[in-house]
Amino acid sequence: MTLALVTGSLGWLGTRLVSALLDGLPEVDALARPGKRAVRCLVLPEADMAPLGALAERVEISRGDLTDRASLDAFVKDAKGATLFHCAGVIHPSRGTSEFRAVNVEGTRNLIDAAKHAQVRRVVHVSSNSPIGTNRAPDEVFDESAPFHPYMGYGKSKMLAEQIVNAASGDIETVIIRPPWFYGPGQPPRQTVFFTMIKEGRGPIVGSGDNRRSMAYVDNICQGLLLCERTEAARGQTYWIADAHPYTMNEILGTVERLLETDFGMQVAHKRMHLPGIASQIAYGVDGLMQSVGLYHQKIHVLSEMNKTIACTIDKARRELGYDPKIALEEGMRRSIRWLLDHGGTI
Repeated sequence: MTLALVTGSLGWLGTRLVSALLDGLPEVDALARPGKRAVRCLVLPEADMAPLGALAERVEISRGDLTDRASLDAFVKDAKGATLFHCAGVIHPSRGTSEFRAVNVEGTRNLIDAAKHAQVRRVVHVSSNSPIGTNRAPDEVFDESAPFHPYMGYGKSKMLAEQIVNAASGDIETVIIRPPWFYGPGQPPRQTVFFTMIKEGRGPIVGSGDNRRSMAYVDNICQGLLLCERTEAARGQTYWIADAHPYTMNEILGTVERLLETDFGMQVAHKRMHLPGIASQIAYGVDGLMQSVGLYHQKIHVLSEMNKTIACTIDKARRELGYDPKIALEEGMRRSIRWLLDHGGTI
């Protein structure tokens, strides 16, 4: 029975990955029946296990912290031949930008060091679009040959983490995936706020709204992660993992608006909060200035990206992994909204 080690198991992606490891992905024939798996999850010492729900009873919990190298020894104990899925990371820090380096960079270094000593077989590392930045032209799409051009502090930290992972590839098998903006059941409060803004007519469109964003439904990402584990040729490779094609911001907001009204019977304002493109440029300058002195403001950072195209191609993943994303925007957003309402949320 192959052991799977999972960091970030209480997060949006991590909980879905744990479920996929235990129960499979029913919409992907090759991954629908995973067989019996032992799964060990790294969680912070005082973390609430509620996000894992009933899955917590089916996994081994290892209390530790990526920033504490010694605490990782228990997590990787007797893990020779295991697969390590590194999903943990700080995206929106609560205590300033120093968290980016502490968790995303040094935490990854600590984890890779522990994994090597424990003779873990393969590390599948979850990166981001942010190390590559934003597209230079509206019709450009990133592939795996795109150079690093990190977007702000988070992007730099994920770039450095990728470099740490790649540098270890001579001692341990490594694979990197780069999922862009992801969505799906288990969403954090910021995604609920996004839905509410759309319902109330405050959905933000900066510029024309024709800028494109690649997105990744959580089950599509899990498919990519599991394929990276089992595909021998993936060793040492990096893959963009996303939905089949990018969506415009107008399409994203319009899809959520239509679903709220037609599938869930909600009254929708049918308006947008239109802002000129310069609003994102101003936010970009403010964000950069704040981060230069260690400060972080989530809304300013998000606004700085709203008029930009961040689009990728998944051709390499299709070709080398057999990756085939099954869920697209409309069905993915439908499931997101249904999950939220079924779990007592309001929009």
